[in-house]
Formats: sequence, C-alpha cells, structure tokens
Amino acid sequence: MSRVFVKVCGITRAEDGLLAAEAGADAVGFVFYPMSPRRIEPERAAAIAREIPPLVARVGVFVDATREEMAQTAEVVGLDLLQLHGDEPPEALEDLPRRALKAVRVGKGFTPEDALRYRTAAGVVVDTRLVGETVMPGGTGTPFDWTLVRGLRDRVSFLMLAGGLTPDNVAEAITEVRPHAVDVSSGVERLPGRKEPERVKAFVEAVRAVEREDVGR
Repeated sequence: MSRVFVKVCGITRAEDGLLAAEAGADAVGFVFYPMSPRRIEPERAAAIAREIPPLVARVGVFVDATREEMAQTAEVVGLDLLQLHGDEPPEALEDLPRRALKAVRVGKGFTPEDALRYRTAAGVVVDTRLVGETVMPGGTGTPFDWTLVRGLRDRVSFLMLAGGLTPDNVAEAITEVRPHAVDVSSGVERLPGRKEPERVKAFVEAVRAVEREDVGR
C-alpha cells in the first residue's frame, strides 16, 4: 500500500492546526460553509495557516460557493487545494483558482457513476449521505457502507475517504476501500472545531500502522 494522505479538517484554532501537523497529518482543512459549526472566517484561517509548517497542505472546504468567493478566500488564506461539498456540477470545476477535490455523498441509490461524473477534478471525496436523503453536505460523523465504493480507487485519479472516521475504525476503512487519502473531523474532536490531542495522534498512528502491516505482508 502506498502512503495514505491524512487530512484533519474543521480547524478553528492555531493549536489544533499545529497539533495535526506534529501528529503527522499531511493537510489541514478550513471550513468556509456558513452553516457549519466549524465555520471559520478567511482572516482567522489565514492567521492559523501562517503558523502551520509549510509542507502541510491548506485545504479550503466550500459548499456551492462562487468562483469569486473561492478565489478571494484562496488568496487571503493561501490555500493549496479546494474541496467542494455542494451540488456543484462538473462544469463548475473548470477554471477554478486552485486544484479541487469534489465530494460526492454515498448512501441509498449511490452508484460509481455519481463519482465518475467528476473525472476532471483533482480527485473525489466520498462522504456520508444519511438515511432520509439529507441535504447535509458533510460533517455527519456517521460512516457509510464502505463496500459501496470498493474498487472506486482504480477508477478515479485520487480518492479521499471521509464520513464518520475515527481512530477506532480508520484501519478497517482503509483496508476495505484502499483510498489514497482519509479525511477526519468530528472523529477527533471533543467539541465541534475543538480537537482532542490524543485522538488526533491515535488517528494518524492508526493510519500509519495499516501501512506498516501492509508492507510486512
């Protein structure tokens, strides 16, 4: 197994961004969706981003934002990557200010074609769609049936797995889905936007342990 890229999302405090970096995360995520309990203003995200080591990627999470909004925020914060969690059509990924990952929600009625529509994106994020066809764009804290995306990794350029991941289940999730990356937020929190140090460290270590086990086989 190749190295699994780890993103810790929903960063609202500098100490949590530094914690994620020191634990070995490859990226931190800032949520700019107004309805999210982890929402952060661009100026605050920029201040945090300046304190994080330069080799840790800064990812901006948006929901149905305009290109202008994303461009302005990317410039202010110094974002390396965008992550789109709304109902953006494939054509919305054209001419963006940064490379973008497109999230698709997995649940009842999901088919691989839902993700393959976004082949032009830098990658695809598979996240949870709760029972009842909720319109929540992410952050549910609930895992989905990973067998629904088995084999998807080989059909997209980059696959990030999200949705209810925790230090206790991420190893099983990686073994089942074989993603290029994993994305965690609520699974390492004590409160929305407040990370729990031991859980962040345990999450990253669980990912690295799977990699070591795979190499040893």
